Amino acid sequence: MYFTPHQEQIVLNVASSGIASLLMSRGRTAHSRFHIPINLDESSMCHIRADGDVAYLLKHTRLIIWDEALMVHRHAFEALDRTFKDVLVEKSNSHSDVLFGGKVILFGGDFRKILPVIPNGSMQEIVNASLSSSYIWSHCKLLTLTKNTRLTIGALQSRMEETEKFAKWLLDIGEDKVGGDNDGVAIVEIPSDLLITDTSDPIESLIQFVYPSVLERYMDLDYFSERAILTPKNEVVHEINDRLLELFPGEPVEYLSSDSICQTEKGIDSFQQELYSPDVLNGLKISGLPNHRLVLKVGVPIMLLRNIDQQNGLCNGTRLKVTYLGKRLWKVKLYQVLMLELERSFQELA
Repeated sequence: MYFTPHQEQIVLNVASSGIASLLMSRGRTAHSRFHIPINLDESSMCHIRADGDVAYLLKHTRLIIWDEALMVHRHAFEALDRTFKDVLVEKSNSHSDVLFGGKVILFGGDFRKILPVIPNGSMQEIVNASLSSSYIWSHCKLLTLTKNTRLTIGALQSRMEETEKFAKWLLDIGEDKVGGDNDGVAIVEIPSDLLITDTSDPIESLIQFVYPSVLERYMDLDYFSERAILTPKNEVVHEINDRLLELFPGEPVEYLSSDSICQTEKGIDSFQQELYSPDVLNGLKISGLPNHRLVLKVGVPIMLLRNIDQQNGLCNGTRLKVTYLGKRLWKVKLYQVLMLELERSFQELA
């Protein structure tokens, strides 16, 4: 990644989470790129050798972009600062105390989103673990984005005013401007146009609202790349998926996972075999893994859960459309429209 075609400079893209790093060109997680320890304290250092390849790369890097940085404990930034000073700056240099060894780092994030996770921690402990509580924060220059790219890309000009109003309402909630003065708990009035008023079957009303005319447009790639339903619980996800699957034409095809313990495992007694019976294994529903029973139809959208070919967009979170279902083979088509919109969004933000 370069600044201009005539001035080639190295820029390192990193992110705090694996999913966010996949959205960047040749992105890596910050822990992977900088060898940040998992268990951090106030004196931690990154495992970077001064004569190693990583140090050589960092010495020739002009800019580091760190996305979703605010969800990382401040000890990670302080460990990186100490390591950069130790590896990148000569001891005889009068500027040996300059922050991050003189490297420019762009931290991206929003304090209204996920902050560092402190197990059983209080609000004060979470704030103390944030970047804003570090000595690094006083040296940071705050830059604010003013255009909501996600909501404006692809939106009709006639609905821009409504879209901007919705974006402002979300920001006001994040800044505690809705619900009056409060100590962290407030009553927020939801606009009537966002409410599901059908009390008899609210899920059906939600499906009809998000996926209107699904029978006429289910083969259109743009249709599913423009809409999605988010729910906090997997049980609701399964219910919505089952209902939508019934709307698709064609015969469903059932796929079952392996439901037995590997025969190469040794030391499995009869009690353990009863404990891990097929019924128990088949009933497991784990986040990030498909269920034991998977039912599909031609035309339904699916999502990858593993990194297969990141350069071509086949990574965790990529959406595809099923075009053929065999006994052990599927044929799918990538939602290129969705990937192009994501790429265009990051280009505008850059």
